[in-house]
Amino acid sequence: MDTSAKTPGGASFDVNEDALKTLLRIMQAREEQVRKGGGDKAIAKHHSRGKMTARERIDALLDEGSPFLEIGLFTAWDMYKEYGGAPSSGTVFGIGKVHGRDCVIVANDATVKAGAWFPITAKKNLRAQEIAMENRLPIIYLVDSAGVFLPMQDEIFPDKEHFGRIFRNNARMSSLGIPQIAAIMGYCVAGGAYLPIMSDEALIVEGTGTVFLAGSHLVKAAIGEEIDNEALGGAQVHSELSGVTDYRMPDDATALQTVRDLVSKLGPTHRAHFNRIEAVAPRRRAEDLYGIIPSDRAKPYDVRDVLSCIVDDNELVEYKSDYGRSIVCAYARVDGWAVGIVANQRSIVKDGKGEMQIGGVIYSDSADKATRFILNCNQKKIPLVFLQDVTGFMIGSRAEHGGIIKDGAKMVNAVANSIVPKITFIMGNSYGAGNYAMCGKAYDPRFIFSWPSAQIAVMGGAQASKTLLEIRISQLKREGKEITEEEQQELLRTIQDRYASQMSPYYAASRLWVDGIIDPAHTRDVISHCISIADNNPEFAPFNPGVIQT
Repeated sequence: MDTSAKTPGGASFDVNEDALKTLLRIMQAREEQVRKGGGDKAIAKHHSRGKMTARERIDALLDEGSPFLEIGLFTAWDMYKEYGGAPSSGTVFGIGKVHGRDCVIVANDATVKAGAWFPITAKKNLRAQEIAMENRLPIIYLVDSAGVFLPMQDEIFPDKEHFGRIFRNNARMSSLGIPQIAAIMGYCVAGGAYLPIMSDEALIVEGTGTVFLAGSHLVKAAIGEEIDNEALGGAQVHSELSGVTDYRMPDDATALQTVRDLVSKLGPTHRAHFNRIEAVAPRRRAEDLYGIIPSDRAKPYDVRDVLSCIVDDNELVEYKSDYGRSIVCAYARVDGWAVGIVANQRSIVKDGKGEMQIGGVIYSDSADKATRFILNCNQKKIPLVFLQDVTGFMIGSRAEHGGIIKDGAKMVNAVANSIVPKITFIMGNSYGAGNYAMCGKAYDPRFIFSWPSAQIAVMGGAQASKTLLEIRISQLKREGKEITEEEQQELLRTIQDRYASQMSPYYAASRLWVDGIIDPAHTRDVISHCISIADNNPEFAPFNPGVIQT
């Protein structure tokens, strides 16, 4: 292995660092663009109405100086271009502290299409409710939305994971005793009107907040009645006549302060009490991660170097270190929290028989080891952290005859039935069934993030592009068409470009396959924050891994 990639100043380290910092600069520029929502003109128009923006409302609600773990910043990135786009899907949400208490906060961004709900907006709101339920967190809705985006109503309205599921979840959270508070700070229309009113308490802002099942234009069209929106469902109507809302607020600032007051009076919470001691700084700087991860994703590296930048120093106890070496399993501490780490090893290693194993590939012995380790962490109630850089399971006659499918199934079973919080980071490759075994989105991680260097796909780009090219050439030949070598190369480039765009972490983040794209240097802080959030839920289902073949 290239030792110059291990320390700052080494030739490979510096090349890697420059490449990753370039990715970070791109990410930061895109973050700045997305955080502007509908843009400066839309923000100015919003302010002219006496309204705070979604992000300003969240800032005012949070404890001063406390961190906000935003989820889904890049939701809808590069989507809905035919409608002018929908930055962050017109909704801002994350987890932050209100009077010292972790809360999920969901704020419609009315600078984006008047806060209208696109299909991915519904998915993002469902993710917010899922996090609240899994971690037993109060949820606060800051409502300012014109309702469903009608040109796409067929993709948001009737299905199980569409708009209506949100109100079902309102009811479920109420039955679970999870507090829900809604502040109506703008339009709240049609089916969306149920969200704040199915919350425990609802506030409405005078002059800007309105709630109705049908706005004035639809009322006139449907029954011929002429009435303006304020008289139909404004703050006075719902505070004095209908009794729909509980608190009438003069402005945004007062409404947000009242929400803070309500949260301050919530009863005590119980904790899971995951094991934590005083933190010790890692052996290496977090920023060293930039140089450790190769800019060429085919090159090997030792994942233990990655761990040395993340875990507390002298707190790494490796499980079965000489067995199943293509996966590193270890007990460790991160910011004092006890964790179980399952990480793909990208260096080329020898197995117990002295034979070379390809880095980033899961072999039978590695799957067997990881299964046992995951089961142990569940028995001990230790949260799991998965660090993905995986190209999949080993293939070929030797692997098949050795039972790779059986051993892979064991690992997938253990991951699927885990009851402890699972936090996943996609550092590099995340291909095929390797994504599943290493706790991809389908396996219910409490939180899942990617680095800017991540790629997520059913297989690597080179293999996939060549396979797709062969399929296309065969199809053309069946149609009686022949293409030249030049045409084949042009077709291959087109396929490669399309496939590469679909492997991008932004493609994944836009569709909420990951909760966000983070700076690798923030990984330790994010792990600690996520475990602190998960510690709010003391309830565990019985641990039953089901039938595991031996």
